[in-house]
Amino acid sequence: MFDTEKYQKSMEEALAHFKDELKKVRTGRAHPDMLSGVKVEAYGQWMPLNQVANVTVSGATMLLVTPYDPATIPNISNSIRSDSSLGLNPSDDGRVVRVPIPPLTEERRKEIVKTASKFVEESKVKIRSVREDARKDLKSAELSEDAKKRAEKSIDDLTKSFNEKIDAEFKEKEKEILTI
Repeated sequence: MFDTEKYQKSMEEALAHFKDELKKVRTGRAHPDMLSGVKVEAYGQWMPLNQVANVTVSGATMLLVTPYDPATIPNISNSIRSDSSLGLNPSDDGRVVRVPIPPLTEERRKEIVKTASKFVEESKVKIRSVREDARKDLKSAELSEDAKKRAEKSIDDLTKSFNEKIDAEFKEKEKEILTI
């Protein structure tokens, strides 16, 4: 019998990565994961924002970034401002960095959906790659033709299932982005 469990795990990892990437996509509402891709220069090296500060939501359209070391505030503000994919303009009062989340225009919403659709394609490519690896392993496996056909059908069903999950996640996120 051909074991498809390791391929299923790989596909689950691809789906989990896809979900993580979607969390970073702006929807018009404040969410701490929006800033998860921001890197800040602190202590002579580049670090993820969550390692130098705590990010919380303050109302539906405001993020509050509280640095662990107040000396890093200017670098945090500059890093958030310079990330053009976010389009945010933070301000600080010497203790915290406030990041207002401006309302999205219709054009910007469509741009964001287009960006998110790239994650869909990347994830589907990863899943197809896992399917191809499984097929290669299946060809070299010493199984009867019937067993190989059953295993191949199982792998194809698994691939289809994960592609449908990715599409469903994307549809949900697209609806969330386009809702005003």
